[in-house]
Amino acid sequence: MTEKFLAIINPAAGGGRCGERVGAALDRLRVTGIAIETAQTRAAGEATGIAREAYARGFRKFLAVGGDGTSYEIVNGLFPECRSQFVAPNSQETSSVDDNIPTLGFLPLGTGNSFLRDFAEGSSSAEGLEHALRALEARRSRPCDVLRLTHKDGVIYYTNLLSVGFAADVAMLRHKRFQGLGQFGYLLSIFLCLARLDRRPFPVRFDDRSEFDRRRSLFLTFNNSKFTGGTMMIAPDAVTDDGLIEYVRWGPIGRLGLIRNLATLYDGTHTNHPLAERQAVRRVEFQLEGPVDVMVDGEVLTLECQAIDVLPSALCVVV
Repeated sequence: MTEKFLAIINPAAGGGRCGERVGAALDRLRVTGIAIETAQTRAAGEATGIAREAYARGFRKFLAVGGDGTSYEIVNGLFPECRSQFVAPNSQETSSVDDNIPTLGFLPLGTGNSFLRDFAEGSSSAEGLEHALRALEARRSRPCDVLRLTHKDGVIYYTNLLSVGFAADVAMLRHKRFQGLGQFGYLLSIFLCLARLDRRPFPVRFDDRSEFDRRRSLFLTFNNSKFTGGTMMIAPDAVTDDGLIEYVRWGPIGRLGLIRNLATLYDGTHTNHPLAERQAVRRVEFQLEGPVDVMVDGEVLTLECQAIDVLPSALCVVV
């Protein structure tokens, strides 16, 4: 089994800054005795294939060098392959579950690094990078749940959050028109989406409930960690290793109400609004009429969602 880290690098992340800065960051880690092999991506989706092939070769430690998209692709390369090798806790087999659990560290050199913000000491990109480097140097790690979305055409895995409704509309607009504007692109997309505010039902039910919730909503999010879009604290009560999905719903708030409360999306107090609610659940089922735009770990997709469940402590993260 390979003990060294495989650093999967997206040199284009952060407007190309990742490619310029990664060498110094890796050199700093190597000085502390961390063995690192590298692989660079040249196109979207390549990190998934690289991670999958490396896991099959025996790698269990990975380093996501880029932004949220790089981490998302690596996680989807590791699962479900590593899950197929897990031994159930009550199994009489002798192979170790821990031997198959992959470890994922981060060098946040991209535009957004929402997941790491749950653990980083500061809010700036420089502080996030320093936190990540210190965690790697100290060999500091912890278990992390992985959330699994089953949709009509397959399965995807994520560690941060999945959103439908306004949050996904904003992410899709930013993706199509304002990709290079960073945080300002998010703000601009928010205000443009206000002009066509669409509050619609996304029928969902949780755990053992019999009825689907068909109320109109501004957005629904299904979270493993707190942040999205870099600094938006969409799920302030989310815990990354509790075996639960943190569900946040904001009902059909009007334009003026949303404008007045936009700042609360950044400090997490939006969940105190009379039209908002949150709860921790183990499973989500959808009853959608067709595909919808979703934002998942910084990626924007159009999917017909069917269910979300949790793979408890299926990943080890260096944070």
